[in-house]
Amino acid sequence: MREMSGSLDGRGLRVCLLASRFNETVVLRLVDGAHRALLQHGVAEDGIELIWVPGAFELPTALAARLASHPPDAVVALGAVIRGETPHFDYVAQAACSGLEELARSSGTPLGFGVLTVNSPEQAAERAGGKLGNKGWEAACAALEMVSVVAQLRGG
Repeated sequence: MREMSGSLDGRGLRVCLLASRFNETVVLRLVDGAHRALLQHGVAEDGIELIWVPGAFELPTALAARLASHPPDAVVALGAVIRGETPHFDYVAQAACSGLEELARSSGTPLGFGVLTVNSPEQAAERAGGKLGNKGWEAACAALEMVSVVAQLRGG
């Protein structure tokens, strides 16, 4: 059996962090986690780009623009969509998720998905450096791993 698996070696990679300003207190902690993960795994500081957008809904538009102009080796999307009293949560979460997924799949660019979709600010805090870890860190590691998996699948 032939087996492939990824590595977390980020040396020489260019990684774009896309971050939503909405729920910025939480997202700043996700950005910090992703940034630390990338540095720890060998991505140079000048290989990391951070792009802020107004909210999670705008993440796919920013990704489309970045991919069209100067595609990075990987992208990490970071945001926090917290359920409220209206269905707005459902629309924003679905649009962000499906838009990012479609762009990553169609472009072949590895994407770490670090957009929290939670029921409360407390749940967001738990996932942004609290007792459940930092999903920004995890998304950055997933993106790095996928760079090497995709390279193997492409024969590189």
